[in-house]
This record gives sequence, structure tokens and C-alpha cells, in this order.
Amino acid sequence: MQDDSPDDRDPLPALDSDAAPRPSAPSDTGADDDYVTGSNAPVITQRSLEQAIGAQVRASRTRLGLKAADLAASAGISGSLMSKIETGQVSASLSTLQAVAQALNVPLAGFFAVTEDRRDCSFVQANHGVSIERRGTKAGHQYRLLGHSLAGDLVVEPYMITLTEEAAPYTAFQHAGTEMIYMLTGRVAYRHADKTYELGPGDTLMFDATAAHGPETLIELPMTYLSIITYTRGS
Repeated sequence: MQDDSPDDRDPLPALDSDAAPRPSAPSDTGADDDYVTGSNAPVITQRSLEQAIGAQVRASRTRLGLKAADLAASAGISGSLMSKIETGQVSASLSTLQAVAQALNVPLAGFFAVTEDRRDCSFVQANHGVSIERRGTKAGHQYRLLGHSLAGDLVVEPYMITLTEEAAPYTAFQHAGTEMIYMLTGRVAYRHADKTYELGPGDTLMFDATAAHGPETLIELPMTYLSIITYTRGS
């Protein structure tokens, strides 16, 4: 009779120490913090109604060049209450907010509009980007704007750039912000400051755009690449 004791069974295969660890399955506890975002951008936390109203009051006051104390005096409230309203530390009565709105000469409803869940979005259909003239246009570089940022301090300009057979090298681009180039077709030796990078389909170059840059040697034409420029508004 065969003995099936544990000592006589085939041993389990040894784990390969160099093998990649298996991804762990999401827990059943509902905790999904690891799946919030695929980037290092901070997670957005929802502002309270009081904080949203306070931010709107402060922004309206700042646009008029008023000090918080002056606005408080015009609205007939104390300076400490005005400070608490602007920082979202108090739920002010409608009569108080009405007095503040009148002092700012803005509609009361405007304080509440910012609490609506609205987000900017720009949609451009294929082949419908806006043709833009830039410094490189005279060198045969064609620019098509694929979208635009609608609000906020950060400006994002995504371009589809095409260099035809008639295009010429141009390395004198220089502007504020950061630029990222993603090559789609063709090949180019792209200069940034004192270095040159050979780029082909699938290659990415990201750089400080305040240094002189641009296509130095057009190795294979026609050429297309995606250029995304970001900078702060007013810079």
C-alpha cells in the first residue's frame, strides 16, 4: 500500500527570487487609495460650501483692490467675521452675505455659482485643429492647435507640427515654460541649448523652453510630432 505521507509527496517548486511579484488584488474593504490616480499629481479634495464662498468673496475683493478691513466696514460687519468668511471658518447668514455682495457691487448668486461641479474641457475633432502661424511658419513648419486651456493659472498649448519636404531647419525657438515633443513620423536631430538629440517615431524630448531650441538637421521628411507647451499665465 502506497504511503501518501507529506514527506513522500513531490515538493512544491521553489520560488524564483528574481521573478516579478504578482500584483495584489484590490482588497474587499473598499479602500482603493492605490487606484485614485496614475500620476504623482495630488488628489483633489472637495471644498466645503463655506470655503468655496469665502474664496469667491476674497477673489472679488482682490479684484477691486480692497483691504479686508475696508470691505468689512462697507458691509457693516466686524473685521474678524470678514476674515472667517473668507477662510471658510463660518457659515454666514444670507443677510450678511447680501451685505458683502452689495459692498462689492456683485450679485449674491455669484458667491454660490462656484460651488457647482464644473470643469473645463476642450474637444477638437480629427483634422479640425486651428492652424497657427508662429516663428517657424516661414521655415515651412506647419502648426495645428489641438486644444486650449480655458481657465486657471496654467496654460497648456498642444500642437501637431508637420514639416514638409520644403521645410528648413530652425533652432531659434525660445519662450517661457516647459515643452514636450513626441515624435510620430520622420527623423530629426533636435537641438536644445548646447546639445542635439536624434529623435524618431516614439521618442520623447522634454525640456526647459527658455533655452534656444528647434530642429537642427531634418534627417527624414515629411515629419510630424506632437508638441505640448505649458507655462503660467502672465509669464
